[in-house]
Amino acid sequence: MLAQKSPEIYKAVGVLKELSQDERTKLLYEAREKAMRDEQARLQGAIEKTKVEFVKSLLKDNVPLDKIAQYTNLSIEDISIIADGKE
Repeated sequence: MLAQKSPEIYKAVGVLKELSQDERTKLLYEAREKAMRDEQARLQGAIEKTKVEFVKSLLKDNVPLDKIAQYTNLSIEDISIIADGKE
């Protein structure tokens, strides 16, 4: 085991075990992880909304579907859904 070969890793494993047994630390960790996941989901939603608005602008300017697909990495089917207002 790597921890047996390195005193620093052995010590870190000990600290990790100690922290993992502390309920308050575990709850703080879980709350932090949830906050990070929530923020990631919020950002992803904002990116998707922006992409939809961009596609709508390109469609309004009569940009061909194949070019929109190239610019956005969306499928023609997804672009058609946006064009139909069903996104």
